[in-house]
Formats: sequence, C-alpha cells, structure tokens
Amino acid sequence: MNAAVDTGSPAPVERTEILVIGAGPAGSVAAAMLRQHGRKVLMLERQQFPRFSIGESLLPQSMEYIEAAGLLQDVVEAGFQYKNGAAFVHGEATTAFNFRDKFSPGWGTTYQVQRADFDDVLARGAERLGATLRFGDEVLAVEPGEQPAVQVRRPDGSEYRIEADFILDASGFARLLPRLLQLESPSNFPVRGAIFCHVRDHIPADAGFDRNKILITTHPEHIDVWYWTIPFSNGCCSLGVVAEPSFFERYEGDDLQKLQAIVAEDPNLTRLLAKAEWAVLPVRRITGYSANVSSLWGPGYALLGNAGEFLDPVFSSGVTIAFKSAQLASACLERRYAGQTVDWEAEFAVPLRAGVKTFRRFVEAWYEGGFQKIIFHPDQQPEVRRMISSILAGYAWDTRNPYVDDPTGRRMRVLEQLCGA
Repeated sequence: MNAAVDTGSPAPVERTEILVIGAGPAGSVAAAMLRQHGRKVLMLERQQFPRFSIGESLLPQSMEYIEAAGLLQDVVEAGFQYKNGAAFVHGEATTAFNFRDKFSPGWGTTYQVQRADFDDVLARGAERLGATLRFGDEVLAVEPGEQPAVQVRRPDGSEYRIEADFILDASGFARLLPRLLQLESPSNFPVRGAIFCHVRDHIPADAGFDRNKILITTHPEHIDVWYWTIPFSNGCCSLGVVAEPSFFERYEGDDLQKLQAIVAEDPNLTRLLAKAEWAVLPVRRITGYSANVSSLWGPGYALLGNAGEFLDPVFSSGVTIAFKSAQLASACLERRYAGQTVDWEAEFAVPLRAGVKTFRRFVEAWYEGGFQKIIFHPDQQPEVRRMISSILAGYAWDTRNPYVDDPTGRRMRVLEQLCGA
C-alpha cells in the first residue's frame, strides 16, 4: 500500500499516510478503521506474533469497536471463551454481574482471550483489510511535526526512514513516543505489582464456577489485595494476584511459590484449584504498571492505549480504553483528510480521558474498600446495580449514566456511605 523505496537516499525513505507503531489491540483496530476509509496504513511491530501479553478479559463495550473496525467475524470465529459478566468473592460474600442486564444499550457479552492469539487475530485482520504489517522492525528515533518521520531498524540490522502524514503510537507498555519525546509523567496511583501465570485448572463442572465470567476475589484479610481467575476455552485459566510489592516480600521462595502461597490463603480458590496443573505458561511478575503522560498528542502524532495511560487491571479496562483511543484517533484523522481542522485536545484527549476518569473513580473506590461495600451489599437497588453493571461492562463514556456523569465522584461517595451504614 506504500510508495516504492527511494534508493537514491543513503538510508532508504518510504512514504505512507498513517504510520502505526505497534500491532496490539489499539494499533490493529486503528489500522482497520482507517483502512475502512481507504487510508494507506503501515503497521510496525517490534516483536514477532503470536507473543504473550497481559489483559485477557475483555469488556462488552470492546465489541462495538471490533465490529466497527470490520474485525468481528475474525474474533468470533477464533473460538475464544464466551464472557457475559463478572463474579466477585470476599470470604463468604459473593455477587455476580450479568453484563446483559445493564443501564447502557449495546453489547452485553464478549470474550476472555489468550492475548497471544487475540492480538494475532486482530493484526492479521487489519492486514486482510489492506494495512501493511511488518514484524521485527524497531523504531529508533522519531521526528514530530507537520510531516513526522521515524528511523527504523530491520531485523537484519539495516535501517530506513519512514515519512508519514501522521503517527499513531500503539506501542503499549513499551511507551515508545513518551520515552523518545520525554512525555512520561508519574502516575498518582500507588505502586502495585502482579504475579500471574496460566494453570490447567481442572475445575469440576459442579464446583459452582461460572466459566462465562471473570472471577475477582478479594484477599480474606487485605481489601487492597485481590486475585483474578480468567477461564479460557481450552480448560486453562489465567490466575494472578495484585498487591503492593512489599506484600509479596512476606512470602518465601520464587514467584511461583509466592503465588501458590497467596492463593492458598483463600478457601474458595483453594477449593476450585485443588487439582490444578500450575504454570502451563511460566509465572510472570510486573510492577509499577500504572502510567501517565503530559499529553496524549502532539505535532503529527497521538498516543493510543497503554502508550498513553494505564490505570490498573482490576476492572479489565485496558483493552477497552485502547479501542476507544483508536476509534477517537481514527475519527479525528478522517476529519483531517476531509479538510476539517481537528482540535486534538478537545476531540481526542478530553473525551478519552473522560472515560478513563470514570474507570479511575471505580478503581480508587475498589482499593479503598468502598466499592466492595457497594457490590456486596445485600439490598441493592436494581436500577443502580444496572448503572454499575454498565461501567463494569466498559460503558464509561455513556454520560446518560449518573455514575459516569459524576465528575467529583459525589454520587459514588454517597452510595458508599449508604451501603456502609
């Protein structure tokens, strides 16, 4: 889809309309959306696919963006685990949200995915729609501006230059442009970490475990420590624990032994995983994953998904935020190509951060314990429960929902007080 290489330059020069750095969910959906409008898109992915990534439980809102990108059939036919909600456990207290029973209109079901396969499905789908996709090419330097450019190194060590109309940084946790352009700023979230792996769970069918829902378990004694259990369609689960790093150091052994010891402290997980085969994928640890930037856009570029901001994995918001950023950026670029003046702050950054702020309020309330009081309260009002279900399903941009249109968090605090009384 791109022009021929200019062999007269010392370093070959290539030209494209949109350069997408990173072929994860944000990059692939942005590329697919832009291809639907006939844009010339070049995607560069430093790694080889399929490759492991975290963020395996999707939210139903994501399906709207997958569908709009023309990738719905690709995802549906991939055979991922169906998901219709989220279950929560704290000691003897249990509750579950059915995402089809929600305040906001739209998708109420989605999938739980092995990201190695899911990301590959999306990337190949964008390629099927006409995006040029290259694995193994690494961006070394960037020149922002009205005609931005990057310097790229191929797997064989040779280098070339790409000039584009616009660059979308979808590099995820690599956060390429924030690092190269000194855009990173500290997150105001406490530093937390996660230890996780995949297990072949062997959970009996009569164990009361709903494989159509993610299971989020609060530690029996520490409300700010929690576990995720994400079932897949192949009989495995993603299993992890999130805590401040000092919590992990209370336990002896390597990370697998630490994870097993912490899981053993919860009776329900101990029962469910009594026959599990541990670490069918190696145990991993990430620390200090929350991130922020001084700006989500600049001259000739915008930051998508985790390249811009990442909150916390507790409500599985990461991929949804990534898709929303792709949708907003693609719409801005289409207006630009239509000859309109685009205000990237007002039309991209502000609406994106509005939904992120909604998720942030829920994440903060979770770790403070107030949100847990709400969801485990025995006498919940059905309409309020549907409003909360909508946000848990990813509809954090639906301002008709009072708990979305709540800039100060007052409604959430009042609800916490009522449920804690």
